Amino acid sequence: MRFQGTLTNWNDDRGFGFIKPDGGGQDIFVNIKAFGRVSERPTDGTKLSFEVELGAEGKKRATRVEFLSRPQLGKTSVRSEEPRRQSSRAAASVGSSSPKWPVLALVSFAIFPALYAWATVKWGVSLYVLLAYFLVSVWTYLMYMQDKAAARAGQWRVSEGGLLMLSAIGGWPGANLAQHYLRHKSKKMSFRFAHWTMVFLNLAAFYLFASHGHLRAEAWF
Repeated sequence: MRFQGTLTNWNDDRGFGFIKPDGGGQDIFVNIKAFGRVSERPTDGTKLSFEVELGAEGKKRATRVEFLSRPQLGKTSVRSEEPRRQSSRAAASVGSSSPKWPVLALVSFAIFPALYAWATVKWGVSLYVLLAYFLVSVWTYLMYMQDKAAARAGQWRVSEGGLLMLSAIGGWPGANLAQHYLRHKSKKMSFRFAHWTMVFLNLAAFYLFASHGHLRAEAWF
């Protein structure tokens, strides 16, 4: 039996939300996987047609979800809407192709090279330290890519604690790049605050270890 309702509380990063049935009653949980293969992401206010099944814990969830209409599209035919959608996507792509860098990201990218160069001259910091930052940053960027893909597919996510730990051990340049270019974890304020806390803790640790000679090559070999 199929029902109709309106999508609410949609969390695009995590790939789930709720459907408010037209006939009233309890909101129905819906995962991105219930939509099948769709070209556009769901948004709040979208009218949906769906079936209901019981999940593993006996709770109701939507399945075989289909789009009925988009917010503000009304009864316009799909054919007449398609050119408008394509032009909107193109405009959005042009407008979003060059997002502004956050001030803290620019500051951190300016501070670290200067700090590393100064520490190298003053305390002989090994080149292996810079290589370690590079490798951990690449690893971090890949973890952001995996987490974003998992969010879209409704699959198992990389924990926020894991992403923050990578930033703390030197992967924060890669995290900054991922947040900017992948548009992932770039709007959640609590995560951004924790991320920048890890960045400054890492820079402080770098200064502390460098000033005590722990980052010299001869200290390791």
